[in-house]
Amino acid sequence: MGQVPAATRALQVLKYLATQPDPVPLERIIRAVGLPRSTAYHLVNAMIEEGFVLHVEEEHRYGLGVAAFEVGTGYSRQEPLQRIARRSLAALADRVGQSAHLAVLHGRDVLYVVEERAAGRPPLVTDVGVRLPAHLTASGRAILAALPSVQVRALFPDKESFVDRHGNGPTSLSALRVLLAETRQRGYAAEDGEVTPGFASVAAAVMDHNDLPVAGVAVTWPSQHEILPLGRLVRATRDTAHRLTRRLGGNPVAPKA
Repeated sequence: MGQVPAATRALQVLKYLATQPDPVPLERIIRAVGLPRSTAYHLVNAMIEEGFVLHVEEEHRYGLGVAAFEVGTGYSRQEPLQRIARRSLAALADRVGQSAHLAVLHGRDVLYVVEERAAGRPPLVTDVGVRLPAHLTASGRAILAALPSVQVRALFPDKESFVDRHGNGPTSLSALRVLLAETRQRGYAAEDGEVTPGFASVAAAVMDHNDLPVAGVAVTWPSQHEILPLGRLVRATRDTAHRLTRRLGGNPVAPKA
């Protein structure tokens, strides 16, 4: 439990509520955290007073309060993922001599948050702040392959969910599932000309302490040029993703043969 049991229990309540799509009854909090009813009641009321928990009285349910939102937005403002990743991305670009970038999932798109351009390499469409369809990018495929299948289905419920850029890439959920299964099997994601003709990418997912993907690390290169062997590019990309995963408290996925 640790040296501060009340603080530990409060954090457990917050973590549980953060995983729920809607406010929940007190009984579910009690079961999830393993608290006596009286303890849970007093703890939750203290958290309500501090603004971390909201009591929906008419439904007898509890959810996250405004203070929890403020903590989350503070986390976003500090850009911890970008700060953690920037040096590793620069080292990756130096190691392979190609441009490297980090992207996070944003709906059905990926949002690029870090780019390290290798010396002498052309600018890419994957600049910081750019959004691209996740199912077409290597970064997005790495993230999607690590998500639960029900979440992928929720993101891509019909054919209208699949944006086309250059006539390549999956155009249905069944085709996407096949592609993601192949990605999981080989242990990395790839795309060639589906984002920008003449450029190819490989990517690996960064996982958090809940074994959920929080980002994708990718390397992109002009596909017609002589580069490092593909195996070395993949190994360097996965090494970087695993390093970031460990820094976030996650467990890196064992590399595929």
